[in-house]
Amino acid sequence: MLVVRPVAMTDLDALTLLAENAVPRLTNLPADRERLEERIARSLDSFERQAEFPGDEQYMFVLENTAAERDAERVLGTATIRAQAGATDAYYTYRQETLIHASQQLNVRREVQTLALSHEVSDATLLCAFSLDPRYKGTSAESLLRRARLMFIAQYPERFSNILAVAFPGYLDSRQQSPFWESVGSHFFARGFQEINHIAGLRSKSFIAEVMPQFPLYLPLLTPQARAAIGREHPAHEGPLQEMLAEGFARSRHVDIFDAGPIVKAERERLETFRQASWHPVRIRPEHTLPDAEPALIANQSGAFRCLVARYALSPTGQLMLSPEHAERLKVEEGRAVLAAPLSLPSAQDVLDEGEM
Repeated sequence: MLVVRPVAMTDLDALTLLAENAVPRLTNLPADRERLEERIARSLDSFERQAEFPGDEQYMFVLENTAAERDAERVLGTATIRAQAGATDAYYTYRQETLIHASQQLNVRREVQTLALSHEVSDATLLCAFSLDPRYKGTSAESLLRRARLMFIAQYPERFSNILAVAFPGYLDSRQQSPFWESVGSHFFARGFQEINHIAGLRSKSFIAEVMPQFPLYLPLLTPQARAAIGREHPAHEGPLQEMLAEGFARSRHVDIFDAGPIVKAERERLETFRQASWHPVRIRPEHTLPDAEPALIANQSGAFRCLVARYALSPTGQLMLSPEHAERLKVEEGRAVLAAPLSLPSAQDVLDEGEM
C-alpha cells in the first residue's frame, strides 16, 4: 500500500537517491547529504510548530510503500511545501511585461516584450522539491504524492498563504544546457548551467538576483533559442504541468530567473481538491463487503498526517467506508473523521495564459 507521510530522519538515504535521480536536477532538492539532512531537521521542526500564519516553515513529505520488504525500497518519492516562498530570502522571478516605445515625429509605435526582476511571488506558498521513482510516473501514485500536499493545506489553512504557486523546471537542450541561462545568466557568472545549478541547490537562488542586471531585459536582444525557452517546461514535466492546470492553477507572467521555467499560481479556494474535499466519519468494514466506487484521496484528521488512495464509498448516512487495512494505515478508528477528495481531475484542456492575478 502506498501512503504519503511526513519525512523522517531515517529517510535520508532514500532522499539522497531521489535527489540524484531527479530529472532534471532540482535546486530545491540538492543531491547533497548534508543539505538534505538539514532540510529533514527543518521539516521535523515545522511539523512540531503551532504555526498561526505562514513563515519559514518547510513541510517535507515522502511516498512510502508499506509492503516493501527492504527499507531501501520503501520510500518512492518526496515533495515539499514552503509555507512562504520568500520567508528567509526574497523569492526572485522574472516577470513578463510589455513596454511601448512610440514617436509621433517618426510615426512609430512598437510594443516590446521585456523581463523584469520581481519578488512578488515571495508571499505565496510554494509547492516544490517533487521527485518520484520513475517506475511510478504517470500512475495514481504520482497524483497521490503531488496532491497530498493540498490535502494537508486544506486541514491547516492558517499555516499557508491564500495564493499557492508551483515552479516547473525549464527547458534544456540536447546538451542538458539551458538556452535561457546561456543567453542571460552566463554573461554575469561565467559559469555553466550545471555548475550554477549545483551551487544554487546548496545555497539559494537569491545570489543570482544579486548579480543579474536590475534593469528590464529586452527579449529581442536575446537569442531566438532563449526567447523560445521562456515559460517552456522541461519535457519530463509536461504531464505534471497539465495536471496542475487541470487542478485549477494558471500560468502566470512569472518565470524562473535561472532557466525561465513556468510558474503557475492559484487562489487555493479555486483548486479542485479544495472545492471537492469533504469530511466524513469513518465506518470500518471488511474489504470484500465494500461497494465499488471511484478512487479518492483520503487523509486523517489528527496525529501524524497520512494520505492514501482508497474507494470513495459512502454509506446511506454519509459515512466513509474503509477497509481495516486502510483504517490502520491512516491511524483512524471508527467514528473518527477523515478528509476525502476525488482522485480524478477534469481533463486538462488547452489553457491560455491568464496573466497576473
